[in-house]
Amino acid sequence: MTAATTVPNLSSRRAWAATAVLSASLLVVTMDMTILNIALPTMSRDLRPSGQQLLWIVDVYSLVLAGLLVAASSVADRWGRKRALLTGYLVFAVASLLVLVADSAGQVIAIRAALGIGGALIMPTTLSVIRTIFADARQRAKALAIWSAIAGLGAAVGPLVGGFLLEHLSWHAAFLVNVPLMVVAVIAGAFLLPESRSPSPGTWDWTTIVLSFGGMVALMWSIKKFGKESSLAVPSAWAVFVIAVLVLTVFVRRSLRQADPMLDIGLFRIRPFTGGITAALGSMFAMGAALLLLAQWLQSVDGSSAIATGLKLLPLAVASAVASLIAPRAAEAIGPRAVLAGSITSAGIGMIVLFVVPGDLGYGTVVASLVLVGAGIGSLAVGSVLIMSGSPEHRAGNAAAMEETSYEVGSVLGVAILGSIASVVYRAQLDSSSQVEALPSAVMDPARESIGAAVDVAEQAGLPQLADVAGHAFTESMQTTSLIGGGIMVAVAVIVWFVVPKGTTLEPAEH
Repeated sequence: MTAATTVPNLSSRRAWAATAVLSASLLVVTMDMTILNIALPTMSRDLRPSGQQLLWIVDVYSLVLAGLLVAASSVADRWGRKRALLTGYLVFAVASLLVLVADSAGQVIAIRAALGIGGALIMPTTLSVIRTIFADARQRAKALAIWSAIAGLGAAVGPLVGGFLLEHLSWHAAFLVNVPLMVVAVIAGAFLLPESRSPSPGTWDWTTIVLSFGGMVALMWSIKKFGKESSLAVPSAWAVFVIAVLVLTVFVRRSLRQADPMLDIGLFRIRPFTGGITAALGSMFAMGAALLLLAQWLQSVDGSSAIATGLKLLPLAVASAVASLIAPRAAEAIGPRAVLAGSITSAGIGMIVLFVVPGDLGYGTVVASLVLVGAGIGSLAVGSVLIMSGSPEHRAGNAAAMEETSYEVGSVLGVAILGSIASVVYRAQLDSSSQVEALPSAVMDPARESIGAAVDVAEQAGLPQLADVAGHAFTESMQTTSLIGGGIMVAVAVIVWFVVPKGTTLEPAEH
């Protein structure tokens, strides 16, 4: 049995104060994933980026973050998790501050890449620190529930904060808001966080780092490319996808052959761990797609402003936070397997509700959907406990990196797959309408690209019937997509039910 990670004995008060610092810093990172979407239109008018530059501004953050998760968690295990976190906070703050001198799209891309580096140091390390500072399983479950609630809250609150900032300040504020928060995190973290290292962090292997970074970046890029083109007939995306599969296959085989690997793929032999990863992947699949489609519907069809859209999406964040806090106690009563499977089923039903409710889609139905999906995302709390408690303590960094990777990949898959289906159905519905078939291609071509473009074109050309038809087409596409996504979520729930062994508890497993 490997020696446990050494960490000073903390008082209960200091351990919970440390959890507050970790959760607050996570809030900033998860907000940053969604806040930029609100700032993009204003930023585009100011910087005039090309189409490719605009895509890189959006994508480079998640590409760098996902690619560096394995290396960053390994650095934290060796160098010290507190040091890695404080370094991540500083990188995030400095990169955000540099936006004051950014006057080109290329510089913003570089800043977003640096934010990805900071995020990679922060996100998995917050999890591994919580794993080490709480010896009691119940306290750890509560701490991870708070962590999970904050993660969901940040993603949902991002658009609201972004909308508020953009109505009063320039697009630079979407970056600068990070600076004071991260400075506070550095100061509080220096006093409250304990230092810990893994006594067996695995062999440092540059080949493994290159393979994991290259494979993850290629995988994420190809999935995003398919999603943006809304088609599988994209040769460049297929080529990169094949490369990603080959590189990641080599990475996995290399890790399995090593006696002391940098990333312990063997953790997937632990069924509760695998069930938790599956739950995280599936939950983020639902959340990513639900936020994307519903945010577009609220702004372009319902006519809500940026701030109003953020407010109207809050039921998802509130439901997610409440479910996250309730989930550990429910898991003690009926078992984590039932809570995980039931929560993901709830998310699936929430997506299906948008399809099955008769009549025109109204905000009341949207609220019901958001609450059910948010309750489903609460499964991340119990999933996190199974992932972290189901892995050896000296592999806390590995487990955290894999969980964060599942969040990233799940969100990208949800947006790409369900977003692509929505685009295909939207175009088919728009093209089948007799009300717009006589309109010229100069009007219809951009309208087919997205609901936002259709509304803009309709306004410029004075064609209210186009906006009306496009709105109905997008609503139909969102409802059809929600039915498909909901069915996938229910299937994920069934998989989790059979993967997590009967009788599993939240107590740490023996290794």
